[in-house]
Amino acid sequence: MPGPDSRPAAPPMPDADTQCAGFRQARLARKTALIEDYVELIDDLLNDGQEARQVDIAARLGVSQPTVAKMLVRLEADGLVTRRPYRGIFLTGAGQEMAQASRERHHTVEQFLRALGVSEANARIDAEGMEHYVGAETLRAFRHALEAGLAAFMTSAGKRHDD
Repeated sequence: MPGPDSRPAAPPMPDADTQCAGFRQARLARKTALIEDYVELIDDLLNDGQEARQVDIAARLGVSQPTVAKMLVRLEADGLVTRRPYRGIFLTGAGQEMAQASRERHHTVEQFLRALGVSEANARIDAEGMEHYVGAETLRAFRHALEAGLAAFMTSAGKRHDD
């Protein structure tokens, strides 16, 4: 049985400012992730030619209709959606911008994971959570790697494991 001294040495702690920035970014991402998910889903439903109705949002997010109703009140107060009686939910200009930005982040993360060899299904699922936590610099690096041929490199290196 290994003793307490057999653990690998932990890397040194980052300086306080760097660590604080990381925690701050994670808190902000947690705060906005749910809002972005709702806005992106509403946009997806509308772009698919469907109405964005409370019942549809609840079914796709796997939450109750009262939960959706509470979030719609918040989204409306934040100026991201409008609701019309008997007509469903619509995005404002700000809501459309948020949905587009979220979709672009999602697409970049998903394509990066696919280039690494992650299966399509798992890349889609993982990107759904990761997209909210990836910063602008990291997204630029992902895009650069993709444009530089990451997928081809991974294939030639034998590191892809598509399922």
